[in-house]
Amino acid sequence: MSALAGKLREVTGKSATRKLRNDETMPAVLYGLKDNLSLTVNPKELRKLLEANGRNALIELEIEGDSKRSVVVKEYQAHPLKPGWVHADFLEVDVTKKIKVRVPVVLVGNSPGEKMGGLVNHILRNIEVESIPMNIPEKIEVQMDGVELNDVVHVSDLVVGEGVEILNDPKDAVVTVHVEKVKEETPEGEEGLEGEEGAEGEATGAAADAPADAAGKKEDG
Repeated sequence: MSALAGKLREVTGKSATRKLRNDETMPAVLYGLKDNLSLTVNPKELRKLLEANGRNALIELEIEGDSKRSVVVKEYQAHPLKPGWVHADFLEVDVTKKIKVRVPVVLVGNSPGEKMGGLVNHILRNIEVESIPMNIPEKIEVQMDGVELNDVVHVSDLVVGEGVEILNDPKDAVVTVHVEKVKEETPEGEEGLEGEEGAEGEATGAAADAPADAAGKKEDG
């Protein structure tokens, strides 16, 4: 379990929150098992921790003035114009009970089908799993060197650790490798010529079969 320091935040509100945001401090909220807390954490330290251990890393949040809490990152908000995060939500967990989270699917290596002109279509990029926090995988890998042309990797083909249950439909496709079908293009002008000839033939036939007065009525109507 990775450790992260935090401090209780007494003053809240938009103006107070703006003053907190810098390279060393970021506002955050802890949704606890029994209470909710407003606090601050170091955004660089949090990001470094998640990059090293994965988006669903189990974190020991050491809150100054409170206690240590076992948490996972529920969500975070990135700055819209520059690198960095501006807010994070933590969810306190009971390490003995299962939780549901989304785990990224990562394609490893290249498919033999690509050498044959196949295109890789990565359909499911995240998989929902249920597990105790300690067993949550950082990622789920698909070894592409075993995926041939026209193969489909389904959820049922994914391999996860013991005690981890995948909640997605086993029949869902995760990745496919196939040759994209190219539509045959009709030469420019050919379709229009065929249509004109057909229309002319139909008009000639109708004029030959219909009485003169009937044809006149059709034109008037």
